[in-house]
Amino acid sequence: MTDATTRDKPMPATLESLADIRSWVFDLDDTLYPKHTGVFDQVGARIQLYLERHFSISPEEAVAVRRDYYRRHGTTLRGLIVEQGISPDAFLDFVHDIDHSPLAPDPALVAAIERLPGRRFVLTNGSRSHAERIMARIGLGDQFEDIFDIIRADFLPKPHPDTYRRFLGENAIDPTSAVMFEDLPRNLEVPKALGMATVLVVPRGESTVPAESWETTASTAHIDHLTDDLGAFLGRLNPRA
Repeated sequence: MTDATTRDKPMPATLESLADIRSWVFDLDDTLYPKHTGVFDQVGARIQLYLERHFSISPEEAVAVRRDYYRRHGTTLRGLIVEQGISPDAFLDFVHDIDHSPLAPDPALVAAIERLPGRRFVLTNGSRSHAERIMARIGLGDQFEDIFDIIRADFLPKPHPDTYRRFLGENAIDPTSAVMFEDLPRNLEVPKALGMATVLVVPRGESTVPAESWETTASTAHIDHLTDDLGAFLGRLNPRA
């Protein structure tokens, strides 16, 4: 484990490069709350269970289906819509039926977000109701101008370019004065190409881009900053605010 200075070392931009940011865009799961809470692991387990029941297959076979859909469609849900014609609402209700008790209020993160100059948004591949429940547990809500969820995206998930463009357009966001916070490296490629600054949020204690077996991204050129503590990172942007 490295110290905070090393963990938050820009790659290759400097923190000063965020001084002119006026639109702050956050992913939800494993980004606005730490991965070690295991909350999104619960969602993953529910997705797994859905696949086992829908296809009447073994857990091992469900893993293979989920990996295949993730690689070809971006999310399991998109794969099920395209290839199985399922009801997305029923799927979202099922996979988001989880225990939120591992999440605790995070006053440091809330305060840091409230001090950010400009507008704040959530852009998630989950549902708005899922996001609202998560954010309420953390202590977030009114700080954000919009929650752009998978339903608003017409079930076309990040990292599809059309979803980012729709989000930016509906909210009249200039990407050159915006930053995207994400826990998945592949979901930062399009924002960077559109002109946004990018911050990768990694698990606590990590100091490198995670090697996700389901990811295809090898380069880190599209990642400007990396941090394992979102609240502390945002706090350093306005240290005397």
